[in-house]
Amino acid sequence: MAGCCDPRGCDQVFDARFARRRADRYRRRGLDRTAQAMVELLAERGLQGATVLEIGGGVGEIQLELLARGAASATNLELSPSYEAEATALVAEAGLTGRVHRRLVDVAADPDAVEPADVVVLHRVVCCYPDVEALLGAAADHARQQLVFSHPPRTLLSRAATGAENLAARVSGRDYRAFAHPPAEMLAVLAEHGLELTGSHRGPIWRVAALRRLDRPAQ
Repeated sequence: MAGCCDPRGCDQVFDARFARRRADRYRRRGLDRTAQAMVELLAERGLQGATVLEIGGGVGEIQLELLARGAASATNLELSPSYEAEATALVAEAGLTGRVHRRLVDVAADPDAVEPADVVVLHRVVCCYPDVEALLGAAADHARQQLVFSHPPRTLLSRAATGAENLAARVSGRDYRAFAHPPAEMLAVLAEHGLELTGSHRGPIWRVAALRRLDRPAQ
C-alpha cells in the first residue's frame, strides 16, 4: 500500500524496493483501477488550474495524471523518504519538473506545516494510519474544493486480512500495523469538517469516496 503510515515501521514496509516496484508498474500499466476511479471522480468536477495535495502519494502517479488533466501543481506529503528517487524520475520522464513538490511531513501531527490546496487526495492511506480522525480532519481542513480517498470495506474478510497482515508483521519483528477503520465513521469526520459526499466507486477490494466543500453562506 503506497501511502502514509504509522511512523513506527514505515520504512520497514515502504522501502526503496517497494518504491521501485510501484514506479515500474506505473510505467508498464498506468494507474491501478482504484486510482483511475479517483482521478475520474475528481475530473468530473473540474481540475483546470487546480492545486493538488496528495497525502501519502508514494511515487506520485496520481499527481502526474491530475496534472495531465489540467491541474496546475501538486504537493506530495510522505513519511518515508524511500520514494523520492523513483518519484523524481517519474516527474522528469513526464516533463513536469518544477510542478511537483515533495515534502516529508505528517499533516495529522503538524497541519500548520502545509498550505491548503484545491484538491486533496489520499489513496490507500487511511488503512495505514492509527489516528484516522486526526488524519482525515487535517486532510479535510486542507481541501478548498474537493477531497477523494480510498479505503477497504469494513467486512469480515477485510478485518481478517488486516489481522493476518498484522500477525505477519508481529512475527517478523516489524512495527508496522494496518487498520480497518469503519467507513461511516470516516465520512462522519469529513462531514464535521465541512465536506459532503458527491460520488463513490466500489471495486472488488477498495472503495472510493469523493467529497466537495460545502458552499459557505455569503457574509
